[in-house]
Amino acid sequence: MNPIKSDAKKKSAQLERTAGFENSLIHSDVHSGLPDLQRTAGKASAFDKWLMRTMLQKLGNPEIEIVLWDDSVITTSISSPSIRIYIHQRSTLYKLLIDPSLYFGEGYSQGTIEVEGSLVFLNEAINRCMPSINAKHFYRDGIRGCLRWLSRNTIDAARNNVHHHYDIGNDFYKLWLDQQLAYTCAYFSDPKKSLEAAQIAKMDHVCRKVGLKPGDTVVEAGCGWGALALHMAKNYGVRVKAFNVSHEQIIYARERAKAEGLSDRVEFLEDDWRNITGNFDSFVSVGMLEHVGLKNYEELGNVISRCQKLEGRGLIHSIGCNSPRVLDSWTTKRIFPGAHVPSLSEMMRIFESQKFSILDVENLRLHYALTLEHWLQRYEQNIDEVRGMFDENFVRTWRLYLSASIASFRTGSLQLFQVVFTNGGNNEIPWTRDKLYQTE
Repeated sequence: MNPIKSDAKKKSAQLERTAGFENSLIHSDVHSGLPDLQRTAGKASAFDKWLMRTMLQKLGNPEIEIVLWDDSVITTSISSPSIRIYIHQRSTLYKLLIDPSLYFGEGYSQGTIEVEGSLVFLNEAINRCMPSINAKHFYRDGIRGCLRWLSRNTIDAARNNVHHHYDIGNDFYKLWLDQQLAYTCAYFSDPKKSLEAAQIAKMDHVCRKVGLKPGDTVVEAGCGWGALALHMAKNYGVRVKAFNVSHEQIIYARERAKAEGLSDRVEFLEDDWRNITGNFDSFVSVGMLEHVGLKNYEELGNVISRCQKLEGRGLIHSIGCNSPRVLDSWTTKRIFPGAHVPSLSEMMRIFESQKFSILDVENLRLHYALTLEHWLQRYEQNIDEVRGMFDENFVRTWRLYLSASIASFRTGSLQLFQVVFTNGGNNEIPWTRDKLYQTE
């Protein structure tokens, strides 16, 4: 079996150095010490090879090589691939035909699929080919979209979905997030900023967008571990009510508020956004909309309308996409059950029914790619601790999730929208963006 060509490896390394991370994001799983794999015995048939070649063509001929269980090498790329995928079982190959996203993720996590080269580059290679193919048909998005529409993201369902991802242990997230456990896109006014500084800059960016001033009241829907709520109270002199259905996050946030002497200015409620009551100067939601469910967007608009004052400004920060689509099946099964990444047209369902005015839309896509690069680098640096907490399947699942996310934001498969809005009749709005980009 021939090794991957050295010039392709150099190209991969150059791309990683351009991002400022040297080779820290390149991880080869081949012969990585996993238990012996049950490789399919015998030769791959002509049909097996044809099937694999056909799937590569359906993917748009990405620059990758496939190595089957009998060491047969298959590629449809006209250039020298820098990534090699090993498929160890015939059954895995056939499952890929049913749902490529789901069964690639499952196969990779279980070790029946291994990758030589960068997982980030692999996902980038595939994503770049996707616009040229009928992805909706190939990934059965139509069927899955119908099934998703029939399901309801009720309060109980939302709580279970959040528990699946966020309540797996604060100690795990402490290994690779910043010091304040901000688990959303950072803001890099300078790409050389540290992750910690960029997360603080993101919080200030949000606070300036909604025009916070001392004495204001703010409601935050989906507060994570409390970093933004505490930052608003401490640095902008406001009072905050923050809602979250994650038990572990709320307990952590309350403990931090107490330790920092902010319990009298920030109230953390373990409750769903649908139960928000009161009247506030600003509504802020950073990284929650993905979990709301498309069917609930108008209800979210109703909640905002009844709780935000006439002169108030609101902000919703969310992962999104350029046109309506269904999130891939592996991510919704293993990482974010019940999640939906909206297009801007879908987000407008929140605002149009209430006649809100949109004041500003900013896309921080590349900021999120860089944020994820920091996370993945820290994740790999602490991989032994992660393995000790969980198992190899978990290690590989989260490596794939972080790597695929970087690729999605780099290639434009995913976007990061910040939308600022107010009531339609409010004239107390910024004349220019000058204050937003004041010296930090």
